[in-house]
Amino acid sequence: MGQAAADPEHDPSETDSNMNKIDQTHTAEHLQIRSQTSPRPTSALVLTLAVAGLAILSACASTPPPTEQMAVARASVERATGPAAAEAPIEMAAARDKLNRANAAFAAKEFPLAKRLAEEAEADATLAEARSRSARSARALTEVRDGIRMLREEIGRQPVAPR
Repeated sequence: MGQAAADPEHDPSETDSNMNKIDQTHTAEHLQIRSQTSPRPTSALVLTLAVAGLAILSACASTPPPTEQMAVARASVERATGPAAAEAPIEMAAARDKLNRANAAFAAKEFPLAKRLAEEAEADATLAEARSRSARSARALTEVRDGIRMLREEIGRQPVAPR
């Protein structure tokens, strides 16, 4: 270095220029090497990720409309409306309310909610029918017991015939 400063033919600006060229060359080589070694996603990887993403989105995106469950709930409520309406009014009111809410959820395309409400409406209608049958059976049992009691009283009033 000391020689370069003492050398009259050596220009210091030329040294700076050479250093800049070396730095530029080194930087270009570094970028070229880095670009060759940096991980780039392959088209197979991109395709795999895209397919996986679509599969996840399609699985979560929509629930099929519960048309069958809605029809079953409507039929259950209609079937129970006659006899059960008088015998189990609270259960029938709950069944009708849930069926109406299920219809509203279905119209709003809230299918999971519509399905759950339709299932609950069907269960409430079935409960109303069971309570109605139970009440009718209890009345029938009371009538049979009353008939048996009356027969026993009548048997007790009749004089015993001599043998």
